[in-house]
Amino acid sequence: MGDPPRRFYGGRVETRDLDPADLDVAFDIRTRSFGVIGESSRQNWRAMMLRSIDDQRVLGCYHGAALAAVARINRFDQWWRGRSLPMAGIGGVVVAPEHRGRGVGRLLMRGVLERAAAQGYALSALYPATAPLYRSCGWEFAGSQHLVTAPAEALRGLRAGSVPVRRVGPDDAAEILSVVRGIHAAARTSGPINWEATEVATWLAQDEPFAYLAEDGFLAYHWDDRDLEVDELVAGSGATARALWSLVGSGSSVAKTVTACVGPDDPLRWIIQEPVVSPHREERWMLRLVDVAAALAGRGYPAGVDVEATLEVEDPELPGNSGIWRLTVAKGAGRVERVAAHPGATRVGPRGLAALYAGVPSATLRAASLAGGGDPDTDALLDTVFAGRPYLLDYF
Repeated sequence: MGDPPRRFYGGRVETRDLDPADLDVAFDIRTRSFGVIGESSRQNWRAMMLRSIDDQRVLGCYHGAALAAVARINRFDQWWRGRSLPMAGIGGVVVAPEHRGRGVGRLLMRGVLERAAAQGYALSALYPATAPLYRSCGWEFAGSQHLVTAPAEALRGLRAGSVPVRRVGPDDAAEILSVVRGIHAAARTSGPINWEATEVATWLAQDEPFAYLAEDGFLAYHWDDRDLEVDELVAGSGATARALWSLVGSGSSVAKTVTACVGPDDPLRWIIQEPVVSPHREERWMLRLVDVAAALAGRGYPAGVDVEATLEVEDPELPGNSGIWRLTVAKGAGRVERVAAHPGATRVGPRGLAALYAGVPSATLRAASLAGGGDPDTDALLDTVFAGRPYLLDYF
């Protein structure tokens, strides 16, 4: 249905599902916002948008009959302490230059947030081009996508052992996802996402990347001029990690440098003998809880921790999240219930809650005026419960 029409510099603006007939206009706004892309990329973009429109995951802001802004929800699962939750990955947010600075972006993001809630997502994440817009709607910085570089020759020198590895393609999407999910669950990772099998198959059907699967590992990489870029490499054992990294390094007769997306504690830094893994770039991403109860109850927690903490949440954009929530953690799982009152509750808005969820220390949140109330003992409990360094391997 979209938001009710709102007054807007002499006209009316409403947020509603993007009309497929407006795809060319949406692409024009995208081009003016992000730059020109090739014809094959345009066709891939169009196909992805049509799939998303069919699922009511693309919203447009219309100024009368004219399209002014667009945003898309990507359907992901995101891992938090080894358990996955449905996450709305917000991408393709564009506002036509002639409509910027007039509140269109905020109106669009409020509509996206309401749609994400209606479709049952527990969480939402995005990579911001500008932070104030997203912060005004409750998103906050939570982690990074870490890109590093290493000499290809150093990877080639790893002892691969006898781990069986086979090349895979679109027909293997379901098996790839099963392997990757098992790795993240066992490692109790926080932050990485899983795409839908349809999107994985579509990705692997392109000329690049080149993808390989082991019993407990997955690798995808592509060429960037005469160097290599690793899109994803995850492994459930040291032997498999060495096998996959050495496979990448086997291209060292041509490639001199490998750029890779890795977690902050990826074993690559320890399995290469020399300290040649260098930071390349960091892309920070933001998080928001869409359904507080589902997000708190659905994630994993540190094993062996048995605690109870109470949070008082105020969420103006999603009032159903507001209230006092008691979180009970035991045996790595959480249970959540509303309570009528609790004088010692830690007070947070959606930004403070997102940062806390991602492991930002309570002292930092208090210094940033993102948390209040509670006491030092409560802070220590919350820091223990939510401790972690979440990261993403994918850019969307």
